Amino acid sequence: MGVTGLARYVNAPTTGVDLISMNITRNHQGVVRGKWNISVKSFRSALGSIPGFQVHSERTMCALTMNDNVFVLLEDPAAPQRSDLLQPPEGQAPIPLTGPGAPTHYRTTFLTLSPPGALEQLLSQLRARWASVRQSGPAGPSQASHLSGQQLSVEGLVYSIGTDFIVRAGNVILAGGAVKGMLIEAEYLPLPTMHAGADGTLELLNNLLVSCLPEIPGANLTAVTISDAIWQELLWDREREEEQQQQAADGKPPEQEESDDIFVSGDEGLPAFRKGDWIGTDRDQRSAYLIMGALKSEGLL
Repeated sequence: MGVTGLARYVNAPTTGVDLISMNITRNHQGVVRGKWNISVKSFRSALGSIPGFQVHSERTMCALTMNDNVFVLLEDPAAPQRSDLLQPPEGQAPIPLTGPGAPTHYRTTFLTLSPPGALEQLLSQLRARWASVRQSGPAGPSQASHLSGQQLSVEGLVYSIGTDFIVRAGNVILAGGAVKGMLIEAEYLPLPTMHAGADGTLELLNNLLVSCLPEIPGANLTAVTISDAIWQELLWDREREEEQQQQAADGKPPEQEESDDIFVSGDEGLPAFRKGDWIGTDRDQRSAYLIMGALKSEGLL
């Protein structure tokens, strides 16, 4: 798996997948490799329904199922952002990021779970006060149906172009069956990372995404990007940082991440793998966050 670029085709026709498929196979000699299926569910906390318990704002949660993993994005508007604590206002005492006095959590939490369906099972077993946004009635802990039903799905095809590129194109379909444009994703297999331009886009993949579209007048294709600073905040691991701080206090050198592949050898001189590279589950994780961000910005989640 390699570095990936995502684009949102907002005003795609309902035949968009067929048109793009024809363009890729004819003009890029692409080959259909399979189907692209993603499902997304949205939840909202119901803490305000607890007698005597007051909350300033409810928390939201989106769960995107891709392949064998579920990527969960939780947002708590009342919690601070970690980046704000790194640069406190002048004259204000700094708040520790870890240990005593540190916040229990930050505004955004991004998790990877497996297998699919594990999240709903966990919420049901814990009788957690989360309700699907499709739930019309009040969400009580005894309701089993308030966690069922997907809100949105992406359905399309996966193509390979030569040996270097993978393209995924699919319709964004709401629960009622309405089609809300398309998502198009291009993956460049040889590289795990790539320097982005000033606007956050990857020029090589951006050009490929544009070329995948047939000449349709008025086509509205928008690149979906994320800054490195935001991504690093999402990847922050409290336990890992506390472990590194303890190692530094004990005078131990930092541990190097090693591959668990027993067939890998002779790569000691190559650049080390970095967390956040577009490899394996990390690639899917970053792709899932971009997809959820694009759909949330349009109010579809």
